[in-house]
Amino acid sequence: MKVIYFILILALFGSNGAIAQQNKVTVPLLITDNLTPVNVQMTEETYLGKKSLRVTDTGADTEVKFVKINHSDFKNGIIEIEVSGKPSATASEQARGFVGIAFRINDDNTRFECIYLRPTNGRADDQIRRNHSVQYISYPEFPWQKLRKEFPEKYETYVDLVPGEWTKMKIEVNGDKAKLYVHGNLQPTLIVNDLKLGPDHHGSIGLWIGPGTEAHFSDLQVTPF
Repeated sequence: MKVIYFILILALFGSNGAIAQQNKVTVPLLITDNLTPVNVQMTEETYLGKKSLRVTDTGADTEVKFVKINHSDFKNGIIEIEVSGKPSATASEQARGFVGIAFRINDDNTRFECIYLRPTNGRADDQIRRNHSVQYISYPEFPWQKLRKEFPEKYETYVDLVPGEWTKMKIEVNGDKAKLYVHGNLQPTLIVNDLKLGPDHHGSIGLWIGPGTEAHFSDLQVTPF
């Protein structure tokens, strides 16, 4: 299985993979040496009928919380995945079930882009919370607090979400632009026209969670441009 996984990763992200640029590749979410947990714990689990990778918070005080897919080098393309996020049993009241995708992660995990969901905000009675259901961040210089303060409404928006339920996400990245599609919709939920790390940055893909989150990830597919 490790050999098959490694071949898939090379075919998908290899710099000379002409075929890879034309084909969607499924990346197995299996616990092998090809997945590295960074400030998270991971286990394989069948969740709501789907084989998945369960990812939970270890409590580290950082936004660097993801399962990193090794041997990957993503720059431009489409990332598709099904995610589920909800606050863990021991989470604080501020937990929202934060779950999403980090991309273009550098080798030492000190720089990356990320788009994520706040599932408990999707059907909140507070309209302001609803408006914060989706978020873009760029680590480390542009956390959500800075983006919300300096660019209100630009990097977050509303989408209908239910904590703990499977949600389809598709992120399309091209240069310094990214679009998020949710629930299989044809129109993007969020458009980012100025990815903060710039158009030439590249790196790994990560299954990202926020503080106090219990998440599941399934059906990861990547189509490089």
